[in-house]
Amino acid sequence: MSTKTATIDPVKLDRLAEVAVKVGLNLQEGQDLLLTAPIAAAPLVRRIAVHAYQAGAGVVTPLLSDDQVTLARFDHARDESFDHAAGWLYEGMAQAFDEGTARLGVVGDNPMLLSEQNPDLVSRASKAQSEAYKPARERITGFDVNWNLVAWPGVDWARLVFPDLPEDEAVTMLADTIFAASRVDGEDAVANWQAHNARLRARTDWLNAQRFSALHFTGPGTDLSVGLADGHEWMGGASLAKNGVVCNPNIPSEEVFTTPHAHRVEGYVQATKPLSYQGTLIENIAVRFEQGRIVEASASRGEAVLQKVLDSDEGARRLGEVALVPHSSPISQSGLLFYNTLFDENAACHIALGQCYSKCFEGGDSLNREQIAAKGGNESMIHIDWMIGSDQIDIDGVHADGRRVPVFRKGEWA
Repeated sequence: MSTKTATIDPVKLDRLAEVAVKVGLNLQEGQDLLLTAPIAAAPLVRRIAVHAYQAGAGVVTPLLSDDQVTLARFDHARDESFDHAAGWLYEGMAQAFDEGTARLGVVGDNPMLLSEQNPDLVSRASKAQSEAYKPARERITGFDVNWNLVAWPGVDWARLVFPDLPEDEAVTMLADTIFAASRVDGEDAVANWQAHNARLRARTDWLNAQRFSALHFTGPGTDLSVGLADGHEWMGGASLAKNGVVCNPNIPSEEVFTTPHAHRVEGYVQATKPLSYQGTLIENIAVRFEQGRIVEASASRGEAVLQKVLDSDEGARRLGEVALVPHSSPISQSGLLFYNTLFDENAACHIALGQCYSKCFEGGDSLNREQIAAKGGNESMIHIDWMIGSDQIDIDGVHADGRRVPVFRKGEWA
């Protein structure tokens, strides 16, 4: 059965496209747009193209992926294929970003697409992809250009989130959930986002004024001190890219986030939600840090995949992001596991293994790689968020002189 039998509200779909272009990207007149999406998301891609050209876009270039083509590789490709990736494509993307092209990604693929495939082949293909993607990824994590992610209710994704519903009802339900979380179910979605951004800005302003040297997380299975990078800056909602455009990278977005110090994380922490990673559900992650590095790691399910992730490169066992999300966020209150980082990370406070965002520093626009590393920023080929927040987690901000300020109590802003 296809999504054609499901009811995806065309008015709200159009609003999502409008918000992606006007709020997510804040696309500028004459600016080109590079758009990636699953082929099933063509209805949303077409509406995005309409709004982009109405906003004065130069050229909109869509790159569409297909699950069946992905699976064909695992069924029929030669072994050496899995150590290879289309580096030429990502070099081209990097050149496009250097020339000012905006970046928009539509997510909605089947999160468990590769769950039945040989995990060694999945790991090799992922590593090759990560290495090839580096030129483009560096422009994105460095906020060189305005970029944005939005979601499409893919059939397989919907069946995973709503396994007890008939397929068409599951797609309809996921579509409505996406629209609500993306704040496009009201009349003036752009104004809704302006108000939401103002609330997030008030949080980041307060945190930046505090200049905490660390955050201390406590709760069941958790006693974790996350040192913050020197000269770190909190961000959330609308952010200024290096090309001078204010954009909203994630829609939906409930988080405020910054860069931890890669060598100043101590203690232990337990995940509060499963991590869906390349077809594997990794459950009950528990890790211990010493001097910023994970020295012990376990999981009740998917532990072998977790260990492979941690061995990706030198920076994979260190943190590149810490983010604060109240337990009362709309995505958390839905009670759903989305198997998709764009949504699950907005349900709970989280940390990310791997690459830091160089923008999360005072004067980050002008810092080079060596300066970012000297301030404690981490470098890696991966950036993987996993959830550590719940209604039982307390967070204190710790000043350099040891003074403590309540930041979260029982999962809510204090």
